[in-house]
Amino acid sequence: MELALDAYADLDSPLHRWEPRMRLVGLVGLIFAFAFVQHLWLLPVMAASALTLYGAAQFPLSFLWKRLRSPGFFLLMMAFMLPFLSGSTVMLHIGPLALRREGSLDTVLIVTKFVSIMTVGLILFGTAPFLTTIEAMRALGLPPVLADMTLFSYRYIYEIGGDLATMRTAMGLRGFRDHRLSGRSLGVLASLAGSILVRSYEQSERVYKAMILRGYGQSSRPPDHDHVQFYDWLLLGFVLLVAGGLIAGEVLLRRSGG
Repeated sequence: MELALDAYADLDSPLHRWEPRMRLVGLVGLIFAFAFVQHLWLLPVMAASALTLYGAAQFPLSFLWKRLRSPGFFLLMMAFMLPFLSGSTVMLHIGPLALRREGSLDTVLIVTKFVSIMTVGLILFGTAPFLTTIEAMRALGLPPVLADMTLFSYRYIYEIGGDLATMRTAMGLRGFRDHRLSGRSLGVLASLAGSILVRSYEQSERVYKAMILRGYGQSSRPPDHDHVQFYDWLLLGFVLLVAGGLIAGEVLLRRSGG
């Protein structure tokens, strides 16, 4: 599986050096600010902020493209239909279809917010090892059980993906072709899904018993973190200033009816 959110966690960019708790608070606050925006006037600021942070993280563009490709496919289908289905102001007739102004503007808003939020999310989880991010969440008050569940879910996605790839290869060597949909192939795919589910459950039982034998569940103190420096506060203030500016701009535009 090609997930690897922390594939570039060993870089030495300004965002990689940002203290994990500060980075978590700042970038999550920026994501909420992006989600709050509804006016098109603020979209250039939002997109520029996300791209600036991505450039500061020194990630290659291929890293962003590969992670946006799969969810972007479903967004592309919606973006194709929305301009023709939403709104009443017709801008252009294309045969029997009518391109509508309101739907087109909504599409621009949705696509820009999606790309900006996903970009900041990749920066959040890509500038440090995933375990470090989970520890920062714990230090900020996330219950240990939820932290462990998040870490294990991320870890065993790869295990399940590896088992699935192995089983599909074995099925292909035996003549099965999953691109030929039929009653028989659907039955085989259903059996494959059931087998993956059963194997995952059995593996989770073995892992849990092994963890119990090693003392899992006993009380432990929260992880220690390095001292927060002035640079961390400065970067946090800048990011929250951008987030606050977007929220304030959205509120003012709503009050003015813009």
